[in-house]
Amino acid sequence: MSMTIDRVGFVDPIQPGKKPGQTNKSGGTAGADSISISSEAQQKAELLRVRELAASAPEVRAERIAELKEKINDPSYIDDKIMNATADKIIDTLFG
Repeated sequence: MSMTIDRVGFVDPIQPGKKPGQTNKSGGTAGADSISISSEAQQKAELLRVRELAASAPEVRAERIAELKEKINDPSYIDDKIMNATADKIIDTLFG
């Protein structure tokens, strides 16, 4: 699908630009733009950010957690191989 836009009126493709410090038509210099965000807007933005973070978190599966708790409580499950693998995962997670 393609779209064609026809010219509505004359447009000069090359327009002279303003140089830094050049005054505008009203005689003053152009001031810097600024915005002010209310504390209510900041709070709502933070709430939205937290909601998005919570929505992107992985799902917690109660049955998987129960299974892992059962394995951890079994003395024959925890051996040096499991301990080393767990320590490696913790170090990788913390120090990347």
